[in-house]
Amino acid sequence: MKFIRHVLAEHPAEVVWPVVLFVVTFAAGWLVRRLVLRALRAWTARTQSRVGLILTSTLKGPVLIWTVILGAHIAIQSSDLPVKFTERGAEILFLLWIASVTLMCMRLAGGLVRYYGDQAPGAQPVTTLSQTLVQIAVLILGIVVVMDYYHRPITPILTALGVGGLAVALALQDTLSNLFGGFWVAAAGQVRLGDYVKLSSGEEGYVADIGWRSTTFRSLNNNLVIVPNAKLAQAIVTNYSLPEKAITASLQVGVSYQNDPDRVERVLLEIAVQGTAEIAGLLAEPAPSVAFDPGFGESAIEFTLNFRVVEFASQFTVRNELKKRIFHRFREEGIEIPFPTRVVRLEGQNPGAPAS
Repeated sequence: MKFIRHVLAEHPAEVVWPVVLFVVTFAAGWLVRRLVLRALRAWTARTQSRVGLILTSTLKGPVLIWTVILGAHIAIQSSDLPVKFTERGAEILFLLWIASVTLMCMRLAGGLVRYYGDQAPGAQPVTTLSQTLVQIAVLILGIVVVMDYYHRPITPILTALGVGGLAVALALQDTLSNLFGGFWVAAAGQVRLGDYVKLSSGEEGYVADIGWRSTTFRSLNNNLVIVPNAKLAQAIVTNYSLPEKAITASLQVGVSYQNDPDRVERVLLEIAVQGTAEIAGLLAEPAPSVAFDPGFGESAIEFTLNFRVVEFASQFTVRNELKKRIFHRFREEGIEIPFPTRVVRLEGQNPGAPAS
């Protein structure tokens, strides 16, 4: 510090040249950055490439930081500072450069994994956990580069981490159980993004994300349900999207005992078959079917109309539309839908006597 104050007081001209070099380098770097980003935006707009958007958003900040680092390095090396200052400055700038490159690569890797993971045919959708693992791998690579720069051996550090890992594992049992539960859920492929699942504990919804700690469901009323991965790994799960998204749904219909069962079955089947061409989400194959089940009820004979829908949530809108069509068609056909009735028999009373 005394040397710097001496230079500023006695020889200020020695500071001017490094400052000029820094300003020129920064201006040149800023211009190059602007041209590169403009070319990337033009290429992205022309090709509609998602990769271009990822590169543009990823390089926008780091390139400016690299320009500052390069300008500072040139300015320091061209100055008359003592060797220990120039070496320490170069070391600090190198570490800053490695840190910025590592962070940029982490962000770029996460974006590319998300994009190519969603685009690859047959691949499972990319979750937050997958992105995090890739970014951790890039971070470890950056740490290895820094250690190699300082000529630090990795073996003693791995040994220390192995000894300390036991204490960390004991202290973070719940966190680690959620982490490995997330690994199991993501690797097994039995619960995927977009699947509609229901847990034995009652939680259900579409799988929105699988993170390192918890899995997020989006319920049918658009609320988020957060389930710890350890609980999900231990729960009994019903996946309504596997082995295929199309599911079988049913609708029960009761009519009066005065109606002909064969005629009721025929009318219900006509309504369902016609609906396959008009109701969104109702599948024509396999064809709808009608069963005389559960059959004899207390006040009606009951039928079950079975049909297939494209996915779990479609059954509600399809069932609602079928109910309306059945109601109107039964009115036209004169098929009675009875009110609940009950016959009450009074004993211990003379026939024809008024009830008291």
